[in-house]
Amino acid sequence: MRPATLVRLALAGTRTDTARVVLTALSALLATLAGLAALTVLAIQKPAGNAWVESEQYRNELLREPGLRGGTAFALLLLTIPVLALAGQCARLGAPARDRRLAGLRLAGATPGQVTRLAVLETGLASLLGTFVGLGVYLAGRELLHRPDGQGRLALPTDVLPSVGAMAAVVLGLPMIAALATAVMLRTVTTSPLGVSRKAARERGPRPWAGVLIALGLTCFAAIRPVLHQLDDEQVARWLVPLMFVAGGLAAMIGVVIGTGWISYTCGRLLRRYARRPPALLAAGRLMADPWAGSRTFAALLAALIFGGGAAALRAYFVAQDALEREQNQLDGVDRGADPFYLSTMDLVDVAVGVAVLIAAGGLIVALVEGIVSRRRAYSALVATGVPRGALSRSIAWQALAPAVPAILLALGVGTLLGRGLFPRAATGGGSTAVCDATAALCDDPATRDQYVRIVETAGAERVPDVPLEQLAWLGAGALAAVLVTVGVGLLFLRVSTAVDELRTA
Repeated sequence: MRPATLVRLALAGTRTDTARVVLTALSALLATLAGLAALTVLAIQKPAGNAWVESEQYRNELLREPGLRGGTAFALLLLTIPVLALAGQCARLGAPARDRRLAGLRLAGATPGQVTRLAVLETGLASLLGTFVGLGVYLAGRELLHRPDGQGRLALPTDVLPSVGAMAAVVLGLPMIAALATAVMLRTVTTSPLGVSRKAARERGPRPWAGVLIALGLTCFAAIRPVLHQLDDEQVARWLVPLMFVAGGLAAMIGVVIGTGWISYTCGRLLRRYARRPPALLAAGRLMADPWAGSRTFAALLAALIFGGGAAALRAYFVAQDALEREQNQLDGVDRGADPFYLSTMDLVDVAVGVAVLIAAGGLIVALVEGIVSRRRAYSALVATGVPRGALSRSIAWQALAPAVPAILLALGVGTLLGRGLFPRAATGGGSTAVCDATAALCDDPATRDQYVRIVETAGAERVPDVPLEQLAWLGAGALAAVLVTVGVGLLFLRVSTAVDELRTA
């Protein structure tokens, strides 16, 4: 099959295929903007001088201080996680219709490899379109937002530009990653002229091995401070600590996402054992038949909540540190409050968490609508046999909420423990001071000074940060509200998808 034919077939399809391509491209656009923004922050040149010299051309402390730019870039990169998860959900939109189209191509003589390359090319082209548009939006926004104030300072780093190689890596690398992920997901799929089948069906429920990954992530975060205190080699600490941070965070995140499969299966078993109403029993059957649907559906939301839980723990640490510094200033007789910079910075982090939750909610809507549309033949059969649509609506709500509530609590708990492991307590004061108990002449004379000098130890103060219950409650309520809104939007498609004629057309 010639490349031109592959491209033409990849772009063909119905309105659902067009919507899938557009949503995949939109996800790639958002991921490109986040990646280019992180690269822009890292591209800021450090002024000449010592390590504490700031870039005075920026108004924001996050951009002025060299030590804070790495964390800012990392936070921007974290925003790509829910965006990439949204892309994965969008790639599944209209899967049954695409499966029938691929089966038709097999019937027309296409080989299994050609059909797989066609599906991979569709995702890659959609992502490439999104990354090119994202690059254009980034360059245009850079020109539009370059507005220095009266002192010549900028709100954003619009005066720097990442290297061409770095931008090319983002623009071309994201489509390659998307295409590779599609190829990996299709490794267990067999496309025949009679349809699409998936191998390796699971005969038993998931095992709770995800707890090992969560424990590994928490251990890595709790060990970062002891490792810093024990290591004398700065070169080793410079690469070991970031490695522990990234590995621990990824292990905990993967553990929570995978653990949602076990939560879904366990909820299905409990509902099947104790439920008495048809909606709950229908939901129990679906949860046990496909427990990994919860992991796929809630992956982006859980990642955002882990980040939000860690941010809440970090805010609690800064609040405790701020209170200790105020108390220390009062004891020292200094009429000066603590620096509110870190607390104000956490407001920006909270905005980033809110954006991530909104993006994850979009992924939830796509996943739930895709699930209803893909199972419309089964739902139509149930309606035709006399099952009320209200019972189906309640079963879909059960199926979404039963695993969502414990998964949300788990994600918030793990995120809070990660933050608490990294910052277990706030501390201030402490140290030693040399005091000379003699006249000024004796203290100023180097020959006699040592006889009258004594070391006075100053006791420090420590405080364990409070558990940020209020902020965690708001995060959990917001996530649960997103799930409820998602269920409501998905149910709008239920009546259309349960028409009796769907038994012939689905």
